[in-house]
Amino acid sequence: MSSSVNGASRLAGPARKWWRYAIVLVGLIVADRAMADPDNYVDVLRGKALTTAGDCLACHTAPGGKPFAGGLSLATPFGAIVTPNLTPDEATGIGRWSKDDFARAMHQGRRPDGSYLYPAFPYTYYTKVTRQDTDAIYDYLRTLTPVSNAVNRNTLPFPFSIRTSMLGWNALFFKPGRFVPASGHSEEFNRGAYLVEGLGHCGACHTPMNMFGANKSDQFLQGSRIDNWTAPNLTNDQQAGLGKWSVEEIVQYLKTGQTRTSIASGPMKDVVEDSTSKMPDADLKAIAVYLKEQGGSGASAPTPIAGSDPRMQVGEAVFVDVCSACHTRNGNGIEHIFPRLAGNAIVRQDDPATLVRVVLTGVRGAGTDAAPTSPAMPSFGYRLDDSQVAAVLTYIRNSWGNAASAVDADMVKALRSKVAGPAERSASQ
Repeated sequence: MSSSVNGASRLAGPARKWWRYAIVLVGLIVADRAMADPDNYVDVLRGKALTTAGDCLACHTAPGGKPFAGGLSLATPFGAIVTPNLTPDEATGIGRWSKDDFARAMHQGRRPDGSYLYPAFPYTYYTKVTRQDTDAIYDYLRTLTPVSNAVNRNTLPFPFSIRTSMLGWNALFFKPGRFVPASGHSEEFNRGAYLVEGLGHCGACHTPMNMFGANKSDQFLQGSRIDNWTAPNLTNDQQAGLGKWSVEEIVQYLKTGQTRTSIASGPMKDVVEDSTSKMPDADLKAIAVYLKEQGGSGASAPTPIAGSDPRMQVGEAVFVDVCSACHTRNGNGIEHIFPRLAGNAIVRQDDPATLVRVVLTGVRGAGTDAAPTSPAMPSFGYRLDDSQVAAVLTYIRNSWGNAASAVDADMVKALRSKVAGPAERSASQ
């Protein structure tokens, strides 16, 4: 019996060691899964903040639809593209995607099956996002309520519907790779660069495109037109950019959607409401610091159109009659109520599309936690014909120290046909 007990004792030692190893191994497996689990609060919370910084909600939510369930139609020069469902629904969303699948889409513009995504999904910018951040975004999206929403992802006409054509496009215009901090710059500057050039994909709207739908890299952030709105110049250009804005004013604009001279409107209103107003102040300041170091085009300011010009005289009469009660006769506006037109960067943009659209259809500013109420402007499209709109905007763009090209009545007419309702369109007929 003693021999049996001693034998059992001799076996118990190795057995206990193996059990200890097994317990440690299981613990490591469980810990590894916990790190990747959507229930990991830290990663999920960080992923939510990153998703907000990337403004994913705006593009992946259709009017009246469920958040992140896709279905929004994006206008491109080549046709409409409908955004996909990002909820973890297995049949219609990304429920069957792995983290590697998600990172591949973000970094390479490829679906899990290897097919190509179109650059309406800005993977040309997202490629700079770190793998740690794409994993956190994935973890957050996995916590969303699955929504069954089948989206037609093949809406482009032939030949743009052939996704393999993106192989050539990518070869010409896409350079994959993670963000590399710029030497000789502060950590704050590089944080701003990471957000602007990567996750925030600001250049996707604010950089002119070539005939192939690719950004003109030599004109980065110098302004463009999107969905019949002007995406303004974001460089430090003194004439049409942020040269006369302070870092604090840029932060205020991103936080509230308004400053002394500007109100966020059009797509930018949505960006402020859904994204930048919810970002940490430190990130907004980093963005502002980065933008203030982006050199302008260097183009000299145009010569203001003389007040004796007939267009200016007509425009002044319209301004006094329709606009001066709010914006004041000297164009200074009323602080926190009506924007200042004198020295307004939007007023001086090369492309006056936003100004024309605001006059034709009116505008409501962004509503944020920091500024729950915002200025609004009624539509004057029903009251002013195309030549009157062109004249008053020409006057505004060349008064009180402003200088910009004249607005053409034909341009107003063309834009009116695209953006105005029946009442506003009738004024041009």
